[in-house]
Amino acid sequence: MREDPPFQGPPTAVALDIDGTLIDHDEGMSDAVLDAVRRTAARVPVFLATGRAWSTTKPVAGRLGLPSGGFVVCSNGARTLRYPGGDVVDERTFDPSTVIESVRRYAPNARMAVEESDGTYLVTAPFPDGDLGRDAKIRVVSDDELAPQPVTRLIIRDPEQSEDDFVHLAERLGLHGVSYFVGWTAWLDIAPEGVDKSTGLKVALAQHGLDPAGLLAIGDGRNDIEMLTYAGLGVAMGTSPEEVKAAADEVTKSVQDDGVAAILNRWF
Repeated sequence: MREDPPFQGPPTAVALDIDGTLIDHDEGMSDAVLDAVRRTAARVPVFLATGRAWSTTKPVAGRLGLPSGGFVVCSNGARTLRYPGGDVVDERTFDPSTVIESVRRYAPNARMAVEESDGTYLVTAPFPDGDLGRDAKIRVVSDDELAPQPVTRLIIRDPEQSEDDFVHLAERLGLHGVSYFVGWTAWLDIAPEGVDKSTGLKVALAQHGLDPAGLLAIGDGRNDIEMLTYAGLGVAMGTSPEEVKAAADEVTKSVQDDGVAAILNRWF
């Protein structure tokens, strides 16, 4: 746990990760969490902050009934968009060509993907079902066709490898000039340098004239660490890796036990 001054609630805004926080691995969301988020969104701005693309984030915002005119942070902070129209408020990109070359050298069987502006994923080989979202649009391309232009993120995936294997892969790749996050499985997200979920949240908070000291953020993954430390109160889910829990101010229950509702119900 980080040793920051106590949070002076109630929150003036809330940032929520999606997968493993609001939604379980089967895309299920409990009525308790749904009700808690809807009550909260009626009182203060609620921002979804996710590694997902806009195309697979928008349906979740709709399911939650988030009000029009709000903001969502997608692609691990590389894109901030206005809901529900998808107008881009902020976008950060990078050239992934050197990373792609390194991946082919150190992980020749890995699959790679990038997001196009319309939400389509270009992939070098099909990903496991549901990995990129159940309704995601996918097109298979060659390595050379993957990223002719700068991109918001590069996803690296190898179902035959473990999470630990990918922690070591990130070290072997010698990644410079980019940010990266290792996921729950053999999944590696490459982002523009210095970009993480807090990048997009800064943009979203500025749109409302709000300070991060009043922000409550809840997440479960390594890509949530910067968001949790940026917020006035950062809460890790009960199933989070130890380094995520260490970065948070407190730990709530798991997604299966409605951890988000347990936190939101304090104030809303």
